[in-house]
Amino acid sequence: MRILSLLPSATEIVYALGLGDLLVGVTDECDHPPEARRHPIVSRADLASTAAPPGSGAPSPGGLPPAEVDRLVGERVAQGEALYSLDTDLIRELRPDLILAQDLCRVCAVPSGHVEEALERIGWQARVLSLDPGRLDDVIASIVAVGEAAGVEDRARRVAAALGERLERVRRATAGRRSRPTLALEWPDPPFAGGHWVPDMVRVAGGEPLLGKAGEPSRRLGWGEVAASQAEMVVVMPCGYRLDRARDEATTVAGRPELQAAREVWAVDASSSFSRPGPRLVDGVEALAGVLHPGCVPEPSPGMVARVR
Repeated sequence: MRILSLLPSATEIVYALGLGDLLVGVTDECDHPPEARRHPIVSRADLASTAAPPGSGAPSPGGLPPAEVDRLVGERVAQGEALYSLDTDLIRELRPDLILAQDLCRVCAVPSGHVEEALERIGWQARVLSLDPGRLDDVIASIVAVGEAAGVEDRARRVAAALGERLERVRRATAGRRSRPTLALEWPDPPFAGGHWVPDMVRVAGGEPLLGKAGEPSRRLGWGEVAASQAEMVVVMPCGYRLDRARDEATTVAGRPELQAAREVWAVDASSSFSRPGPRLVDGVEALAGVLHPGCVPEPSPGMVARVR
């Protein structure tokens, strides 16, 4: 079988299932594990210099402030312009049997419908599996779905079970502790509350998610709404940002008057363990539990979280 991945989280799933040798193509954003970069690139972000706002898991922009990123991407979406391009000639050359795509968010990756149209144009038949998890449990289930499509269902169920056991250990460790009111900011300017799987992650880690709703898209907020939330913990997780850029944005956020009542402000490596719906979300849950309830789980890696206040 020849597998083509059109989103970073799917690439991570493929490797988690031990199928890296079957991967024939990836996107320019697939950077984990490092060996994923060895594969031909079939999809590129047309806004590579600007990146994408909440939900994308795309690379952070080169120096552009978040408000400018939001404006530029919003303009492209409003005009109906594509945010990603497909190398159809390369797809024809690679001859994939299984293509992993998504329809969850058009600023995340090429929509599966566009992939099917491209296959029709080049006259190639392949199965297109759309991975569109809305909740944390759905992310785990998507691993099984990929395993079934690739013919390694038993292996996929073992991987999913192991991830589920890690989540259950965190639940047990935080059980009985006070749920700390937590605002997960998935974009800092304008502010967005993390949706989809993020509220589930906060809840498993022993927090009470504020403003964002599990299974629903990330939601744009007003700063007045942020102030009224009375968040005790603020976790800044800008989509596609590594810890260094997230720390910079969290430092700015921490200085806003609307958040002066918050006891703690943290930055996290969003790209690795919060933005992408793949196996490393479990790493994010474990790190978040260590932030919300120190001592209940092993201390998070310094490269994953940083306290700014």
